[in-house]
Amino acid sequence: MIDSSDDTQPPAPRRNRVLDALKRAERKVFTRPAPKSAKAQIEFLYTRAKRSTKALAEQLGVSPRTVQRYRAGQLKKPQKRLQAALVEETESQWQPQVRAQARERAATSSGMMVEVTAYFGFTCTGSSDDGRERTITTPISPTYAAQILQLQEAGATEEDLHPIVAEAITESYFTEWGTRADGLRADFTHVRSIDFEF
Repeated sequence: MIDSSDDTQPPAPRRNRVLDALKRAERKVFTRPAPKSAKAQIEFLYTRAKRSTKALAEQLGVSPRTVQRYRAGQLKKPQKRLQAALVEETESQWQPQVRAQARERAATSSGMMVEVTAYFGFTCTGSSDDGRERTITTPISPTYAAQILQLQEAGATEEDLHPIVAEAITESYFTEWGTRADGLRADFTHVRSIDFEF
């Protein structure tokens, strides 16, 4: 008898899980912590913006006067939106060489680890669709790591990344590098959580 209860339905989709996980993986390779206080973050970003108050203000979506007041220590506690922008901008520009080296290693020699909880569906040479939610931890080969990182750099969307990440997981986890389940293809949707490690 077929169970038609709702517990087999995939969970509601979440946005940008893969892109966020790639950013987090980069931040895990920092050799020194990024600046934490608003003043330190502003000073760091000011230097990165070639000491242009106007350019930094535009980047953060605030007035040049606001940037000046944080630099002078007159303002110390940013509102939520500015605080989030400061963290995001600081961490995305912190230790670019360390991040670049980690990405280079992943793409050429070490690959990446992925841990994902998502709804996986399958197609293979017969016909199969025993889709269900699974939690999988598996290595991703340097070849796939390189493709994923290149797509991310080129501004790929979450939807662009899903097929290549699914292919990478299929290769290492489901077909064990082509040694079994020939012709199997796994697709995942409704990613609940995902983490990468360089």
